[in-house]
Amino acid sequence: MAQERKNAVTFKGNPLTLVGPELKTGDEAPDFKVVDTALKPVTLASSKGKTRLISVVPSIDTPVCDLQTKRFNQEASKFPAGIVVLTVSMDLPFAQGRWCGLASADKIQMLSDYQEASFGNAYGVLIKELKLLSRAIFVIGTDDKIQYVEYVKEITTPPDYEKALQSLKPKSCCCG
Repeated sequence: MAQERKNAVTFKGNPLTLVGPELKTGDEAPDFKVVDTALKPVTLASSKGKTRLISVVPSIDTPVCDLQTKRFNQEASKFPAGIVVLTVSMDLPFAQGRWCGLASADKIQMLSDYQEASFGNAYGVLIKELKLLSRAIFVIGTDDKIQYVEYVKEITTPPDYEKALQSLKPKSCCCG
């Protein structure tokens, strides 16, 4: 039986239960199996050797999710080649593809967790009551360790973009 975290998030103030573990910075990133907009399987290993910013949204067809995904698509155009942006939701791949076309979103990879909720269960973002994913951000390093995580408490609010983007910058060493 999967772990359940009652009252982990709210939707318009109403408490909801998240299924799966609460991941923390430094944890090994769990594997997952989702599909891209062409229905091809994608796992954590599909982007091995790259830093991944994973933006999780409940539904691409809602205003905050739309803005969040557009923002990370815009930011991705400034990233070096070693950083990829993945957006994960329970939306069908066809809806994700339609949205990308309408939004001219070509710097991110849209991934659907609709088949098995593999990502949702592994990353602790599956909303038990709604069968949607909760808004969250994960940054996973080239070593497959979580560098940054934000579970957004109120689903209708955006994530902290600046903190997420800051976590992608190389850490400076102060030797002396």
